[in-house]
Amino acid sequence: MKIEPSGEVCGAEVTGVDLSGPLDPETVAAIRAAWLEHRVLAFPDQHIDDDELERLTVALGGFGQDPFFAPIAGRDHIAAILREADEETPLFADNWHSDWSFLPVPPAGTCLAAVDIPPVGGDMLFADQIAAFAALPADRKDHLRSLTAIHSARSAYAPDGSYGERDKGRSMAIRPGESARATQLHPLVRRHPETGEEGLFSCLGYIVGIGGMDDGDAFALLADLMA
Repeated sequence: MKIEPSGEVCGAEVTGVDLSGPLDPETVAAIRAAWLEHRVLAFPDQHIDDDELERLTVALGGFGQDPFFAPIAGRDHIAAILREADEETPLFADNWHSDWSFLPVPPAGTCLAAVDIPPVGGDMLFADQIAAFAALPADRKDHLRSLTAIHSARSAYAPDGSYGERDKGRSMAIRPGESARATQLHPLVRRHPETGEEGLFSCLGYIVGIGGMDDGDAFALLADLMA
């Protein structure tokens, strides 16, 4: 197995491993170690089916709860991030976010298998929020460590949200609901349980406020962190 860093702040390509075949414990451990080091891993030129995608996901940590996407036919844990060529709905998930941070126990990561990629556009971008936090001055870090963020899926998945009842003509199987209005508290700065590194946790996509702070001040702080 070969791991080639992207040369950017995060990310690496992994080659020399066949994800469609059996994954021995040593290979899984090496992949997970690379994931912890580089944050994002890409596996080019792989051809895996749904069973193999699920097997890889389980090996790297297990299935998470997916409350607002309907699964594809015959599966409980795979959803299609889909956009047809003639679709005119607003782009899906076009702002910075950490997947499902509004849950009591958010997922450790997201495992994606590319099926049909357009020749132009469709790029998925990643931000290293451990590096972002590390770059801040010490007094700013201390202040941010003291803050608790209020997370919610309401702006996206409530009936009146971006993907709610007014969102017509979308090919993705999104299932909005009133449960999206629930809130969940998480520290704004979280320490990774395996590496011990501190990072900013989530951003404007799902954070709707800061505990003890009025909405205007909270939005200003979050916008500054996003920048």
